[in-house]
Amino acid sequence: MAKVHTSKIELNVELDENRIPEKLNWTAEDGGVSNAEAKAIFLSVWDAKAQESLRIDLWTKDMPVDEMKLFFHQTLTAMSDTFMRATQDEKMTATMKDFCAYFAEKLDLKQS
Repeated sequence: MAKVHTSKIELNVELDENRIPEKLNWTAEDGGVSNAEAKAIFLSVWDAKAQESLRIDLWTKDMPVDEMKLFFHQTLTAMSDTFMRATQDEKMTATMKDFCAYFAEKLDLKQS
């Protein structure tokens, strides 16, 4: 039997006295990331038994709003790409990409 490899991703959240995130750091040694700082984290987990997604959405109190808008746009765009890889549904992927372009346009985001 082949040896099973386990990979660990670690999130560390430093909270202030009101339990508001002040610092976010993450480590993913297999990805070459060690205690890297982040200003925001969106994590979704699928609970197959309950047939629902669970999530953790955190951002530091010093996360600028303009960066949050850009973070949302990039996350939505990445989700569109992931949706395509997972489902091969080109029509819905195109619809999702159209929404991402609309989102960027309405927020006057510079697309690269």
